[in-house]
Amino acid sequence: MKLIEHFFENILWNSRLFIILAVIFGMIGAIALFIIASFDLWDMAKMVFNVYINHVHPKNFHEQVVSMIIGAVDLYLIAVVMLIFSFGLYELFISELDPAKTASGLRILEITSLDELKDKLAKVIVMVLIVSFFKRVLHMEFHGALEMLYFAISIFMLAFALYFLHKGHENENKGH
Repeated sequence: MKLIEHFFENILWNSRLFIILAVIFGMIGAIALFIIASFDLWDMAKMVFNVYINHVHPKNFHEQVVSMIIGAVDLYLIAVVMLIFSFGLYELFISELDPAKTASGLRILEITSLDELKDKLAKVIVMVLIVSFFKRVLHMEFHGALEMLYFAISIFMLAFALYFLHKGHENENKGH
């Protein structure tokens, strides 16, 4: 009976290695998003260069440029979420990252618990939502006072969320 228990426990313990699929594909997703965002910014830079070389200033040019930059920042932030997710899963279920121990100042990728991974992901996801919000706001048209009120309330709620994120970060630093 002890042999069966030992065999089953080894299979159960080693099944955690399937997490490596999430780690690998999370990294692939992050790299893909970094590449896509970089090409988007490259296209934006070419567009800006062409506008100023040809002296043809299209309508809403500045809004287009800002929107493209914010879109790229959004993709970069989502890529960072994927990186943190991949590193965190690897450290929690597979092994500690030895190079991370020797790197000074890169404690952001140090994950010691599932709660810590969720907290770090939540902070970056809130930033992604804020960036996405501002990207959408660039193209909004307001047709009344009620819409302006909703807009003001949404900005207040975002500021409120950032305040508590910052407050939580201060409390984390006091605890260490």
